[in-house]
Parts: sequence; C-alpha cells; structure tokens
Amino acid sequence: MSDRSALHKTQRWSRRHVLKVGLAGVGIAGGAIGLRALWQPRSSHVHIPPATNQTATEPKGFTPLTTLRQFDYGTVTTENGRTVREFRVEARTTAVQLNSATSFITWNLNGHVPGPTFRATEGDRIRVIFYNRAGHSHSLHFHGVHPSGMDGVKPVRNGSVFIYEFDAEPFGIHLYHCHIAPVTRHIGKGLYGMFIIDPPTPRPPADEMVLIMAGYDVNGDQKNELYAFNGKPHYYMQHPIAIQKDQLIRLYVLNMIEFDPVATFHLHANLFRVFRTGRHLEPDEETDVITMGTAERHILEFSYPYPGKFMFHPHQDAIAEAGCMGLFEVIEQRA
Repeated sequence: MSDRSALHKTQRWSRRHVLKVGLAGVGIAGGAIGLRALWQPRSSHVHIPPATNQTATEPKGFTPLTTLRQFDYGTVTTENGRTVREFRVEARTTAVQLNSATSFITWNLNGHVPGPTFRATEGDRIRVIFYNRAGHSHSLHFHGVHPSGMDGVKPVRNGSVFIYEFDAEPFGIHLYHCHIAPVTRHIGKGLYGMFIIDPPTPRPPADEMVLIMAGYDVNGDQKNELYAFNGKPHYYMQHPIAIQKDQLIRLYVLNMIEFDPVATFHLHANLFRVFRTGRHLEPDEETDVITMGTAERHILEFSYPYPGKFMFHPHQDAIAEAGCMGLFEVIEQRA
C-alpha cells in the first residue's frame, strides 16, 4: 500500500471514529483530542509532522481580492436526509507583510487574515473540524444559535482537535472568532471571519462581496497603528475592485476593529440599502454612511449608474488614511 493510500485510509477511519465516539465525548462534552492521536497512521512509512510553534509565511497567491468574492461552502454530504457541510480549518501562526515596512505575526486560520467566509443555508448541519497548530490555546466562537457545548469558549490546546457541530440558524450575517482571553488580542492578531447563513428562499442574483474592516496593533500598545479591508492596508486603493455599471452589488460588511469603539462605512457618490445583520429580506433604510460597533455587520446593496472610480472608507479619517480605504472601478458593460 502506498503512503498516500495508507494515510487516506487512516484519515477516513479516524474521522468515522471521532464522529462515532467523539461528538458525544469530544465535541458536545467540550473535550479535545491530540492531533497525533487523531491522525496517527497505520503505516510506519507515513510521517505526520507534530504541532509546532514555528512561524510560517502567508500562502502565495492569497490576496484581499481572493477574500473578496470567495465563499467556502464546505464539503457537502447528506446524513439522515439532511445537508451536512463540513469545514476543516487549522489555526496557525503566520507572518503577514502588511506593507513594505511592516511584517506582523498573526494568529489565523489556514495561514491568512481574515479566515475563510463560511456559507450555508438555514437548516443545514454545520460541522467544523478545528485543528490548533498555532502554538497557543485557541477556540472558535460562532455567533448565531447553537447549544452551549458548541459555544467555543473552552480552550483548544495547541496540538489538539475540536469538532464544532450545530444547525445553521437563523439566516443572516454572522461571524466567528477566537474566544480565549484576552479576546481583543486574539481577534486583533487575526483569528476571525464571516459566517453567512442564506435564507431558504435565495436573495436576488447580485455581484456578492465580503468586506471585513480590521485594525493592527503592531507595537503592542493596545492601539491600532494600521487598518485594513480584508487583511491588507491600502490594498483596494492599489487594486481597485472592478464592478459593472448598473450591476446590483451586495456587500457583506463586518466591523472587526478592536480598540476603537466604533467605525463607519461610507460610499462615495451613491446610496446603499441597508439590511441590518442580514436578518431582513426588505431593506431597513437607505443611506451613504452607516455606523457599526465591533462585531456589527450588515448587508449593503447598491448599483452605480456612472462609470469611473469611486472611494469607500470609514468616515473617521484617521482610520481611512491608515489603510482602511478602497476604490470601486465601475466599468461600462460590453455589448
């Protein structure tokens, strides 16, 4: 048997074993299993590296443009007539280059900040297999409705695995983040992401995007020196987001800025319709600026009738000028 075949066979057995005895004894009871124990190969030729505190570099090719329109729908299966979406994520310690002068050590999922945008439909079963290789205890706390054992407030030690499993409810925009104290530090170093639950009847078609605002305390003084949309300061100023003239745009906007009590989101030369927390199918209001506390999130819908470049940013100039600013480039549709 080849190393690859042996490892695949071992992984399948381990997953079945964990789901059989672990969801009651591990997931629901709030325990964790060592990574090496979970993935221990049956073939002596297969090497599984242990959890490490070593700092890695961010994955090549991953940019805020990737985050913008990338939704992770998980591995989809059917169990007892229900749709199950399984997500596998790994907490890591990764050096991220914020600009030409600043490299920042992040705690993150899968090597980048923010983490993947999980997406499901209301009523799906969610299963998140969380591996902690980041060198510290971490957890995943999901906003939304779930049992207490799945609340993600208990530490998952470095070198361990935890399985979070719950129903996707209610529909709307939610988020997830590490809930280990000090929570502000764990979020500020990058352990957060968006979790979208679509309504059973889909929303109208649109060009859908995720914009997550965040700050970076690069010198440990509990104040942010840099800010960003989707992880990298000034990225969308240097790489404008191309959209089509008259195309319906649906922005999923989340404020994950720690240390600053509130931030706003402002769109130039336009108005947007606000669906607060994504919990309504009809807009709550129409405006060109909205104020959000940390962890607040909304759906914003709009379209541009004119071509050209239009800015978006928080209306706090200090936050915008320190990296949280971008451009939409509206392009005429080709005949």
